[in-house]
Amino acid sequence: MASPYIERILKARVYDVAIESPLDAAPRLSRRIGNEVMLKREDLQPVFSFKLRGAYNKIANLSQAAANRGVICASAGNHAQGVALAAKRRGIQSVIVMPVTTPQIKVQAVIDLGGEAVLHGDDYDAAYEHALALARERELVFVHPFDDPDVIAGQGTIAVEVLRQTGGAIDAIFVPVGGGGLIAGIAVYAKYLYPRVKIIGVEPADAAAMHESLRQGKRVTLERVGMFADGVAVRRVGEETFQLVRQHVDEIVLVDTDETCAAIQDIFEDTRSIAEPAGALAVAGIKKYAARAGWRGKRIVALTSGANMNFDRLRHVAERADLGAQREALLAVEIPERPGSFLAFCQALGARSVTEFNYRYESAHAAQIFVGFALSQGRAEKDSVIGALRGAGYAVEDMSENEVAKLHARYMVGGHARGIEHELLFRFEFPERPGALVRFLQAIGTRWNISLFHYRNHGSDYGRVLAGIQVPPAEREDFVLHLGELHYEYADETHNPAYRMFLGA
Repeated sequence: MASPYIERILKARVYDVAIESPLDAAPRLSRRIGNEVMLKREDLQPVFSFKLRGAYNKIANLSQAAANRGVICASAGNHAQGVALAAKRRGIQSVIVMPVTTPQIKVQAVIDLGGEAVLHGDDYDAAYEHALALARERELVFVHPFDDPDVIAGQGTIAVEVLRQTGGAIDAIFVPVGGGGLIAGIAVYAKYLYPRVKIIGVEPADAAAMHESLRQGKRVTLERVGMFADGVAVRRVGEETFQLVRQHVDEIVLVDTDETCAAIQDIFEDTRSIAEPAGALAVAGIKKYAARAGWRGKRIVALTSGANMNFDRLRHVAERADLGAQREALLAVEIPERPGSFLAFCQALGARSVTEFNYRYESAHAAQIFVGFALSQGRAEKDSVIGALRGAGYAVEDMSENEVAKLHARYMVGGHARGIEHELLFRFEFPERPGALVRFLQAIGTRWNISLFHYRNHGSDYGRVLAGIQVPPAEREDFVLHLGELHYEYADETHNPAYRMFLGA
């Protein structure tokens, strides 16, 4: 017997506001992982997210009497815009309760769509409770973001499109999971027509409410959730969605922040579009699952669910993407404190592209450096490098998985030096290419001791280095002449107040 959801999905009213989103090939990602990956582009919807499907289906199915009362929801993001647009289309009032911490760009998006934005509370839970109170007080219809049959059915129309666009000739659909409305709607329809097609959910490891609920066999409430993928940052999944997921979903895969950032980059390289973190979860899940299961030659659909990315997050995404894709390693290494030790270490590192180099003089005996370098062969190459460095006598600590190191320590290496004398500070620029850092150190030479060093490869045409160099007063004329012979752009920053306040002796 067919689930009552099949009829609901087939009758769902979404196309007054939604488009049938394209199913785009991802050739670069497909070649890299040895499977055919296709992206279901829900990020191309009018509000840059799938959420308007469920919101509109709910509002379109309200009786005229109920609709005349107006609608209300609690959301800090995509559901808010979906409800506001759906209400505008039907010509009714909408009230959107958002946490006071919501970025202004999202608040303004709701206002631009005709919604009344109410800011309340520091988080979603507080906004949700306030929205329920306002719904009772003002007799508004509450539109739940996921735990509602009409909302679930609206999201299920995505499965109708995917199966029509592929003819059902696919092996799996990967879906981001928050409260469960999206994957519940897709799974019910896809499994009814094609039971062999795997439906695999993807959650952030720090917001795994559905994964944990399935593990325990009941809905659980997480104490806290990570907010990087805020579109799926849900502490408790829906009652209806949990039951549907238990019946129809094959597995939930967990991914971390670095893997999500790498997936954002993967999507960009194939589409030149920027997914929000929640919108890239499915791609991150495909890469992880396919590698674990040894999949080759499979046809897989990833749902790119949204593109409402805060611009200020792009720097963090770019910083972490290479780590998530195992294209960069971070090491803490102890080297001798003597002239030429930097150069000797870089030569021991081999002909690799150094992405970062942080160091500050601490004692006359040994120096701790923080170094990043590019990988072309992933973890095996990193392990090989670490083994070679240890074989050469260096004490090495792998920092690639260390969250404190990645988020904080890499930017805090240093401080005021003790006992340092005759230090000058210079900024240098040199053409950026593999081996450029070694050539720079060779050019500086081993006559003068480097006492401070910071270098970060930002993918630009020129490498930028901040270096402290100990030059006794009697040798400064020779040193300046030497700099002139190097043909590197440089500036003397010895009297820069930032140096004096935070780094100088």
